[in-house]
Amino acid sequence: MARLTSRFLVDLLIRRTEAAGGFAAILAKGDDGAGVILVQCSDRGAPGPLLERRFSPSGHYIWEAVGPDDPKDGESRANYHARRRSADPDLWIVELDIADAPQLVAEWAALT
Repeated sequence: MARLTSRFLVDLLIRRTEAAGGFAAILAKGDDGAGVILVQCSDRGAPGPLLERRFSPSGHYIWEAVGPDDPKDGESRANYHARRRSADPDLWIVELDIADAPQLVAEWAALT
């Protein structure tokens, strides 16, 4: 079975978010083929969790909450983004602004 590219997955996530009435934007473009995807969740501008798609030792992709403990700490979040991008320039950072963004990510992940 062919693996879906990161670009395809990001585009699909953006379309699902917009179809559900939300807003989505690419904050940092990563490697089209295999970049890690970091999703910054918000609800009407109020910051929510950061979720990262990672390859698990079991051979499947999983989503994990990452970053600062307080999602409202904008400086810590910005520092986390900067550290992750400097460590992995292929990282995608996508912002979703929609009610219950983590649930949308979970539903989207089940499709991929």
